[in-house]
Amino acid sequence: MLRTYRGRTLPRQDEDVDDQGLAFDITTMQQRGLDRRRVLGALGLGAAGLGLAACGSDAEAGSATATTSSELTEIPDETAGPYPGDGSNGANVLTASGVVRSDIRSSFGTSTTTAEGVPTTLTLNVVDMAGGDVPFEGAAVYLWHCDRDGNYSLYSDGIEDENYLRGVQVADADGSVTFTSVFPACYSGRWPHVHFEVYPDVDSITDAGNAIATSQIALPEEVCDVVYATSGYEQSVSNLANVTLASDNVFSDDSAATQLPTVTGDVTSGYALTLTVGVDTDTTPTAGAAPSGGGGRTGGGGAGGTPPTDRPTSA
Repeated sequence: MLRTYRGRTLPRQDEDVDDQGLAFDITTMQQRGLDRRRVLGALGLGAAGLGLAACGSDAEAGSATATTSSELTEIPDETAGPYPGDGSNGANVLTASGVVRSDIRSSFGTSTTTAEGVPTTLTLNVVDMAGGDVPFEGAAVYLWHCDRDGNYSLYSDGIEDENYLRGVQVADADGSVTFTSVFPACYSGRWPHVHFEVYPDVDSITDAGNAIATSQIALPEEVCDVVYATSGYEQSVSNLANVTLASDNVFSDDSAATQLPTVTGDVTSGYALTLTVGVDTDTTPTAGAAPSGGGGRTGGGGAGGTPPTDRPTSA
């Protein structure tokens, strides 16, 4: 199996990560939140070095072809957690008629219960990196998250028969999907987040093994502070005070550098969250399964994978 780092195949398979070349180092630094100009400065390269820095080279292989380094970073692989509802850990909402929808606030099927909370739309702009960084038209995105009380439909006590805050959208010509939802809670042990899986097409969604990317969105702290000060989110205030992006068992490695969305709106009219999601089908997904005792990234620690008896305390 090819060695990878942060979802990218190492260009020099026999070398350490620190010896992968300049282009690889620049992309790695950009993953950590530095823009291109700051990266070049950190490496001691001025404007004259810009052309060189944009190219990758492999002298050992005798390559004479320069490869342009992409500014886009592949979305990090994350666990789907113990409450995915995709068939990998119990219930499979993806086989149900009605799951393809944009408004996920209410259950569908035998129930119409609606989750309460601050109105929120989530837009993911999915990019096909293997296809040349073009919009991933036709990709299917399954998105889910906890409710205002920190509970997950299909799993938490009292809402096992609900399926709200779960849905699938198919990317349009711009690679975009948009979900209408509510702002999730912060529950004990985790930074506020939203889960999603990307599938190559809508026909693939009934089998979680077909997912080509599984990741999470980290909710910005300043927005969480405002939302959690409103009625109904009281428990989230103390939970958020006990966790940081740096201590979270999923986002701790880079403080969610590529998983924090841009935000517009306010607590009265609602918020709009937007995130660009780079998907590289040339790399092998390394996450997605429900954790067996771990709630974070593959191999990470965290609370176990048993459905909650009150509210969840894991991924």
